[in-house]
Amino acid sequence: MATSVLNSVLYRDAFGTPQMRNVFEDMTLIQKYIDVEIALAKAEAQCGVIPMKAAVEIESLADIEKLDLKKMQAETDIVGYPILPLVHQLSEMCGDSGRYVHWGATTQDIMDTAVVLQVRDALNIIESELTELNVILADMAKRYRDVPMAGRTHLQHALPVTFGYKVAVWLSALERHSERLAQLRPRVLVGELGGAAGTLASLGDDGLAVHEQLMKELELNVPSISWHVVRDGFAETINLLGLITGSLGKIALDVMIMNSTEYAEVYEPFVKGRGASSTMPQKRNPISCELMLASSKAVRQHAGLMMDAMIHDFERATGPWHAEWLAISDSFVMTAGALNQAKFMLSGLIVDEQRMRKNLDMTSGLIVAEAVMMGLAPFVGRQQAHDIVYDACRKVHEEQKNLLEILSQTPAVTDYVPQETLKNLTDPVNYLGSAPLMVDNLLKDIAAKS
Repeated sequence: MATSVLNSVLYRDAFGTPQMRNVFEDMTLIQKYIDVEIALAKAEAQCGVIPMKAAVEIESLADIEKLDLKKMQAETDIVGYPILPLVHQLSEMCGDSGRYVHWGATTQDIMDTAVVLQVRDALNIIESELTELNVILADMAKRYRDVPMAGRTHLQHALPVTFGYKVAVWLSALERHSERLAQLRPRVLVGELGGAAGTLASLGDDGLAVHEQLMKELELNVPSISWHVVRDGFAETINLLGLITGSLGKIALDVMIMNSTEYAEVYEPFVKGRGASSTMPQKRNPISCELMLASSKAVRQHAGLMMDAMIHDFERATGPWHAEWLAISDSFVMTAGALNQAKFMLSGLIVDEQRMRKNLDMTSGLIVAEAVMMGLAPFVGRQQAHDIVYDACRKVHEEQKNLLEILSQTPAVTDYVPQETLKNLTDPVNYLGSAPLMVDNLLKDIAAKS
């Protein structure tokens, strides 16, 4: 029975995806261990360390289907690591050639390199999901480029923006994450072969040649020195996932608030029964956003754990390494799940442009008080203009009128600013600044990079 939401029959597809779970399933990982052992034998045969016949037989006879998993699990409980139990069975499987299985390697070499192979597959999935999500956001930014809405700071109306601008801000972060992912690949997709203390002493003069040939077999980069106890590559990877899910959490929070009854500006895609309440028939809860936000918080904690796990003692660690086993797989699964939820939610997001306009006008023109101040400033100075408009805003509240009405009754304003100009200044649509052009610039930059 599952003991985690990531494997739960109820929640696994809410917090993850089948594709990413497959990368980190037990049998996939064990197969990666076997792949590394086979590649090691082939590399050593190429370098004349072991007989070529042995490498050929190890490759043909090492079969995951023939493993006694119960025996392997029991022995792992005793040893503390799965590689020695695996090597015992592979050696037996491979007959006389079995003596050359795991030649000159140490447990961490196999496990670390296998995880790098998993990370390579997982990064491919994340990259694909990110690319699809960024296309969705780019289309939205273009579609809603000129749709005005209230911009909010400290949860209060600030200045007008456009919904396309808001979406483009979301997109800008995710595009940078795509760049970061590409940049970290050379640093992270590096295999490990160091032997007991990282010096490859067990392979004598052939150590570096075998090392290079092994990475060639696995299509991984060759490290210049062993990284048994320097874990910045994995830490960087999971912290990137923390950045990605952090940005998704920001999107989720924005959409959840805009989805609230008082705002009612956007809604998650309608699917009958989705977000329903067991007691309140009217409810339509933002389920995807809630899952994205939860995942962002969980991955952030794992990112912190990976930073802590960087602190290893001497040439082989006494425990921090194990923390990675907890963090890496879960972080990738939850990030894939959050990206999947984001794609579903944003690709079908229901946008109420009329409600956005209604909300934009709800403060009776106060949202463009800055526009009036800047229009008056050339005549009376910025600070005096600020004070005049500040008093006018107070009267809007006290007299329950709109800003244009109050300004039209204020000689300190009408002496300098004609009525038609005041109308233009108090129309929020006329105070969008460079928001639409910023959307264009971002989309041009993205197009230029693709």
